[in-house]
Amino acid sequence: MRSEAVPARPPAFLPNWPARLAWIALALYALYAASILDVTWARFVIGLENGIKFIGRMLPPDTAADKMALMLKGLYETLEIAIIASALGILLSLPIGLLAARNLMPAWVTWPMRLLIALCRSFHQVIIAILFVKAVGFGALAGILALIVASIGFIAKLFAEAIEEISLKQVEAIRATGAPFMSVIAYGVMPQVLNRFVGFATYQVDSNLRNSTMVGIVGAGGIGGTMFAAFQRFDYDFLFTILLAIIALIMVSEMLQNWIKKLFQ
Repeated sequence: MRSEAVPARPPAFLPNWPARLAWIALALYALYAASILDVTWARFVIGLENGIKFIGRMLPPDTAADKMALMLKGLYETLEIAIIASALGILLSLPIGLLAARNLMPAWVTWPMRLLIALCRSFHQVIIAILFVKAVGFGALAGILALIVASIGFIAKLFAEAIEEISLKQVEAIRATGAPFMSVIAYGVMPQVLNRFVGFATYQVDSNLRNSTMVGIVGAGGIGGTMFAAFQRFDYDFLFTILLAIIALIMVSEMLQNWIKKLFQ
């Protein structure tokens, strides 16, 4: 009986040479970029030494009564900025995200809305805050407007994408009953995306709390201005107190965010 030759089996894992070459090219470019940007080990070591000295000057935190009152005032203003900006941003993101959904709206409606969302996402919150500071002056109003723009760019985009992923069977069933457009949205669209929208909204509130400290550095109100002033005065122990207060505020916000999510599950 003649035995037939068994064809050789290909290896289980073939080398992906394009991917390997791409990783090699990325590593080479990273080395080249580090060389022209003066990224050296000596500078890193010196930076560690300076960082240790800086941390030493921050300890212990300064809890003087007058400074604590100043810090609490800045934190309260930061909280106000974040809540107002989040509320208005969420309310504006609902219709914008709905109009940007391509499975519900015609192209002549979705394209302008998507362009608006892209414009809101094009710049960092600090850049937008600088523009509003120039437009409306220093204070909380500039911070609120900047965070509203950031909220629209984030929530409206994700809300539109969530609507585009829904099942249209429920929507078509409600349309077949002759229900008006708002009833279709209320009973066919929102029940499918409500949990995700709550998640987007709670995350944005948390994000606005953190970003409100950054926009304050450029004069848009909040604890950021107090923190920047302490840094300019070399008042590092008071700066450390502010940082601890911001961390505590974010942790409380995270706890509230988890509690709100559980309510809608």
